[in-house]
Amino acid sequence: MEPVEVEFLAEKELVRILPNFRLERLYLISGDVGPLQPSIPIDVPLWLAVHLKQRQKCRLQPPAWMQVDELERMKRAEKEADTFQPPPSPFYREITQAILNCAAEDVPDADAVQALIQDIWDLRAAKLRRSIATMVRQQATRAALNNMTLMEINACRPFLKEALDQLHSLRVQYQQLSAERGMD
Repeated sequence: MEPVEVEFLAEKELVRILPNFRLERLYLISGDVGPLQPSIPIDVPLWLAVHLKQRQKCRLQPPAWMQVDELERMKRAEKEADTFQPPPSPFYREITQAILNCAAEDVPDADAVQALIQDIWDLRAAKLRRSIATMVRQQATRAALNNMTLMEINACRPFLKEALDQLHSLRVQYQQLSAERGMD
């Protein structure tokens, strides 16, 4: 799966907006939305929230997990744990990126939020690299990917595939050499 496909899936996640206009129900393929009324919060797909925000038709309300205190707590938990902690959302990075790109003014401490999301991403990426290194050292043939997001899996896929291919070819060569020595 390409990163663009993961972003597409993230755009289906619901976010809360405060519309500044009135509109009866919208009939979407993914389900009905509305009615929209001025200053009444409503959950809509991320793609629709971005679309409305770009046309200055709403304000976005960041998800509860997109608060500095909550992100600092998640960062501490990720740093202290050996295993991956459950992410705040399966698409936390993509949602944050989309919201900050179009509505940074609607997010309190937007710069700190962006920095904390990047810190959490970096901690998880380092943890993933350590896990892959351990897996290769132990010559494991499979791995559990608990609490990883699609984008994290997507980011490590090329490296992991190459590492496993190399490991496999080394095993085959070792087995061939062992078999040849056994015949002598």
